[in-house]
Amino acid sequence: MSGLRQLVFKSGLDALHLVGAHRWMPPPAKGRGAIFMLHHVRPWRGEAFAPNRHLEVTPEFLDRTIARVRERGFDLVTMDEAHRRIGAAEEGSPFAAFTLDDGYRDNALHAVPVFQRHGCPYTIYVASDFAEGRGVLWWVVLAEAIRRLAAAEAVLGGIPRRYETADARAKGRAFAAIYADLLRDGEPSRHPAIADLARQAGFAPQAPCRELCMTWPELAALGADPLATFGAHTRSHPMLAKLPAVDARAEILEGRTVLERTLGRRIEHFAYPVGNAAAAGPREFAMVRELGFRTGVTTRRGLVHGAHAARAECLPRVSLNGHFQALRYVDLFLSGAPFALADRLRPADAA
Repeated sequence: MSGLRQLVFKSGLDALHLVGAHRWMPPPAKGRGAIFMLHHVRPWRGEAFAPNRHLEVTPEFLDRTIARVRERGFDLVTMDEAHRRIGAAEEGSPFAAFTLDDGYRDNALHAVPVFQRHGCPYTIYVASDFAEGRGVLWWVVLAEAIRRLAAAEAVLGGIPRRYETADARAKGRAFAAIYADLLRDGEPSRHPAIADLARQAGFAPQAPCRELCMTWPELAALGADPLATFGAHTRSHPMLAKLPAVDARAEILEGRTVLERTLGRRIEHFAYPVGNAAAAGPREFAMVRELGFRTGVTTRRGLVHGAHAARAECLPRVSLNGHFQALRYVDLFLSGAPFALADRLRPADAA
């Protein structure tokens, strides 16, 4: 989300909270429950240049969020139980399921103790290449390269470009521009561009993965926790919609196969990398359904409703975003107010 879009979204949420939308929304807006999405959970380091800040929350905020969710009458459930409740004939208490994407080491260090303190189940979606230490967290590589460099060069869309990155503001502009181009261009052109930026900055593109992601032994140890569930997140974390169908299907299937073989457990839940409309759509949803996953979660915003029982392969989630670490936003999300308004404003022919 760009800085301007983030400001507009936050202003809209603050306005909804000011008029008490979370108190007067009708019950149907709340749906059957909420699937929360997290990435990093760790103490905030207070960096001036932090373009991936939206992907991390503090352990203290997670703790307050779980307490507030329970206070609002939501049951804390596994993804298996969430799936059962979505398709249940009768609505019971609303549910909340907590999910974490990518398998970061800080999940075990900082998030799991919070979940255990609350007796709260959690699901970690693992990209198998990340657990093997050979993955490329390209958004992290991009940020680290720009952080280290006073000027960066990149070939984007076949055009060589130079970006001045001498201070935090310039670094932020450079990151936003390169990030947008890499998202648009997709997988084939992203890898050489990221590898070259890492080379300029003097580190291997796989280094952040090895530093930040849990290894197989670490994941296996975490699997001893009865609150833990593992889900698949592909092999290498590509935007599936930008791949040929055969490659996209192989990414989904191989990621699950490696997880099942290495962790010795059945994997029945899936998360789409990036997860927006540009990264996953009807073709990918059909693949996940045909491969037998019980659920597939996206990054589309929203609560889960009974209608999702027929399309559990493309469930929305509620992002716990590093720029929105206040309980007033949690209250709004649980009420369904922001999502109901977004649905009203969406064009009739929008997907």
